[in-house]
Amino acid sequence: MSRQLCIHGHFYQPPREDPWMGEIFPEDSAAPSLNWNQRITRESYAPLAWARRTDSGGCITDILNCYEWISFNAGPTLLGWMERNDYPTYQRMVDADRVSIARWGHGNAMAQVYHHTILPLASAQDKKLEIAWARADFRARFGREPEGMWLAECAADTATLEELARQGILFTILSPHQAAAVAESGPDDRQEHWQPVRGGEIDISEPYNIELPSGRSIAVFFYNGPLSQAVAFERLLQDGENFWQKLSGAANGGLLTVCTDGETYGHHFTFGEMALAYTLGQAISGRDNIRLTNYATYLTQNPPTRKVRLHEPSAWSCAHGVERWRSNCGCTDGGHPQWNQEWRTPLREALNMMKKAVDAHTAAEAALFKNSAAALEKYGEILAGSVPREAFAADHFTPGLTPEATKKAWQLLAMQEQALAAFASCAWFFDEISRIEPVNSMTYALRALEILKGTGGPTLESDFAAILEKARSNKTEEGTGRTVFENHVLPRRETKASIILQAMLRLWAEKRLPCPNIKNTVQWRNLTVTILPTDVVGGSLSGEARIRWANEPDGSPVEWEWMPPKAGTIHETAITITGKDGSRQTLRYTELPRNKRQAIAMRAMEVANTQRLDAFEEDAANAVALFEPWVEAQHDQPMGHHWKANAPALAVAYMKHPGLSDNQRRQLAQFLTDSGLLIGGGREVITNWLTMRLLRFIESASEPDAKDADRQWERAASIVERARTLLPHPDLWAVQNRMWETGFRSAGARRFATAIGFRV
Repeated sequence: MSRQLCIHGHFYQPPREDPWMGEIFPEDSAAPSLNWNQRITRESYAPLAWARRTDSGGCITDILNCYEWISFNAGPTLLGWMERNDYPTYQRMVDADRVSIARWGHGNAMAQVYHHTILPLASAQDKKLEIAWARADFRARFGREPEGMWLAECAADTATLEELARQGILFTILSPHQAAAVAESGPDDRQEHWQPVRGGEIDISEPYNIELPSGRSIAVFFYNGPLSQAVAFERLLQDGENFWQKLSGAANGGLLTVCTDGETYGHHFTFGEMALAYTLGQAISGRDNIRLTNYATYLTQNPPTRKVRLHEPSAWSCAHGVERWRSNCGCTDGGHPQWNQEWRTPLREALNMMKKAVDAHTAAEAALFKNSAAALEKYGEILAGSVPREAFAADHFTPGLTPEATKKAWQLLAMQEQALAAFASCAWFFDEISRIEPVNSMTYALRALEILKGTGGPTLESDFAAILEKARSNKTEEGTGRTVFENHVLPRRETKASIILQAMLRLWAEKRLPCPNIKNTVQWRNLTVTILPTDVVGGSLSGEARIRWANEPDGSPVEWEWMPPKAGTIHETAITITGKDGSRQTLRYTELPRNKRQAIAMRAMEVANTQRLDAFEEDAANAVALFEPWVEAQHDQPMGHHWKANAPALAVAYMKHPGLSDNQRRQLAQFLTDSGLLIGGGREVITNWLTMRLLRFIESASEPDAKDADRQWERAASIVERARTLLPHPDLWAVQNRMWETGFRSAGARRFATAIGFRV
C-alpha cells in the first residue's frame, strides 16, 4: 500500500514597512542584515528555493527547488517584500506552484490570512477583509483561486470557519490538540456517535469535515504534532537520513503531514534546507513506498468520511484557547520566564478602541462609496496591484466626487489597511511590550489614528496612550505602554520637516548635494521629494521642496534652510522649514528615530566603501604589479601599513589582473591573508565584488551571440581560482544559483561550473 507524505512550510513575517515611507528601516536585532525579512530570506526562504545536494567531497550534484515538492503558505506582506527585494526567490516560489499543478493537478501554494491576524478575536468585518484581501493577493501572484488557507497560529472558531467556507476556501490545517471529538459522517445526524479526542490522539492520516451552522462545510487536515515538534525544536534536521527514517517510521496508511515554520530550515538549523532536500529526494525516488503529495490533491482523491468538532476558540501555540493574544495566560517566548505579560490586555484594548473608531468613521463617510462594505472587501485588489486605481474608483466611488472627496475616499481605505496591520499576531506572541513587534503594531495604529483625524474623525491619540499607560513593561527603564508609545513610536511619525531633512541627508550621504537652481530627487516607496536649492550663504543652503505622495499630485512648495554637516558635526545638523503663515519649524538630526538615523548611516557607509574601492582599483592594479617578493629574513613589506590599509582594493586587483609571476602571486596572497584585513568587512567587500563580477560574466558568456564565450568562461574560472587563494571558502551562493539556471552547455561553462563547486 502506497504511503503519502505532505511536508508543509509556513512562511510568514509580520508587516514591517514604515507606514509613511513604505520602506523597512534597519532593525537592530536582525544585524548584520538590514531587517528580519532580509535575514530570514537569506538564511531560510532563499536556500529552500536552491537547496544543495552534494556528494561526499562537498561538490554540488543537484540544486532542488523545495517549493516544487512541499506544501507551503506565504504571507502576502512577506511576498510583497520578496517581490521587490528578492525577485529570484519570489519567482521560484511562484513557478513551483505551476510545476506542482502540472504534476498533481493541484498547486502546492496555500493562501494565508492577510495580516496574520488572530481571527477568533477579530470582528465579522475584519474576518471578511483579512480573508478577502488574502484571496486577492493569492490570485494576483499565483493566477488562481486558493483552495486552502492557513489561519494565523491555526487560531479557529466556528465564525472564522464559516467565513472561510463562505469565500470558497475548501480546507485548512490545524493542530491535533484542537480536535475535541470525531464522528462518522452519515445521513442521519440523530445516529451520530461522537468520540472525544483526548490529548490530541486523533487519526491524522485522513481529512475531516466540519459541518457549519450555515449548512456549509470545510475540510480540516491535522498535522503530526510530535513529529512537527521534533523538526522544529529537537534538531531532527541535523541529519537528512535520520529525518527520513523518522518520517518513514511514522508513515502508515493514508497521509502523513508535518508542519513547521519555514525559518526552521536554515535560520533555526543551519543547512536544514539540505536535510529537507535529501528527504524530498528519497520520497521522489519512491523509497520505502512513500510518495509526495499536497493537501488539495489528497483531498480530491480522498474526501472526508468522518467529521470533527473543535475546541473553540483554539490555536496551536496556546494551551488556553486564544488567550496568548489578549491576556497573561502563561504562554510566551522570549527567554525571560520571570517576566509577565499583563501588558497584553491593555495593548489589545487600545487597538480595539482604535479599530472601532476607524470603523465608525468609515461608516459615517459611507456616502463616498457606492457600497462601502464592497469597496473595502475589493480593496485587496488595489493592495495586490491587480486593478488600476481609476477602474477601482469608477466601480466603487460615488460618481461625481470632487478631487478632495476622492482623496478622502482613498485615505479611508488606507486607514483601514493600517488599522488591520496593527493586529498582526506577533504583537502579543513574545514576552515584552517594548519589543519590535508591539512597537510596530502601535506604529500602524498611530498612522491609522493620524488618517482618522486628518479626514475629519475624532482625535484619539491621547485616549490611545491613556489605555496603554495601564500596560507595564518588564524593563524598569521602559516604564509603561504609554512611555513606550511616546519614546519609540511617536518619533517615527513623519512631518514635512522630517521628510525633507531625511531627503537632504540622503543626498549628503550619496555625495550628491544639489547646487543652486539644480533639482534633485529622493525617492522612497510611498513618496518622492524634489529638492531645489535657490541660495547658498556661508555654506548654508536654502530653497524649496515638494513632497509627492504615491498616486497623489505634488504638494505645495515648502521653504527650507539647511546647513550641511561638516566633519564630525552631523549630530548638530538641523533643517528649518517655513510655513505659509510664516511660522518656522526646526528639526534636528538627533530627533529622528533611531531606525531612520541608521538608514542614513548605512547609506553613507555603503557609498563611502564603494567610492573607496573604485578610487583605489586602478592604482591598486599597478601596486599589485609592484609587489616585490620577500627575501632573506623579510616578514613584511617596507611601509607595510600602506599596503595593509588598501588590502580590499589590492585583493580585488589581485583577482582581476593575472599578470604576476607565480612567486609574486603566492607571496601577495599570503601577505593579504596574514594581514587579517580580509575577514569581516574586508571579506564582505571582496565577496560582493566577486559576486557581481561573476554574475556579469555569466550573463555575457550566456548570450546566444556571445563572442569568445569559452574565453570568458576561462577568465571567470581563473578569477575564482585566484579568489580561493585569498578566501578559502568564498560565498558563491548567488553565482551557483545563476549558473545552475543557465546550464553547463560548453566546455568553458563546465570548467567554470567546476571552479565554483559543481560536480559536472
